[in-house]
Amino acid sequence: MTEEQITVKVKFFAAPREALCTDEISLDVPVGTTVKDLIDMLQEEYPVLERYTRFMSVAVNRAYAGRQTELRDGDEVACLPPVGGG
Repeated sequence: MTEEQITVKVKFFAAPREALCTDEISLDVPVGTTVKDLIDMLQEEYPVLERYTRFMSVAVNRAYAGRQTELRDGDEVACLPPVGGG
């Protein structure tokens, strides 16, 4: 028996994008996956992301989302770097 999967698109910007050499990946994840679960999966698959994930914000379908937000099939998840300035 296979676990139900959904597909999400993950977009990267700034340093994480440069570290991965891509600005977007598509992932199949289990139904019920949260933003936190997705970040954990990304860190496991792409260890270079560990240095960025603690400080990045996440948007799901162009709206800021908390780590407990459950993802749905077709969601677009943007991993946003911290905003700097002065």
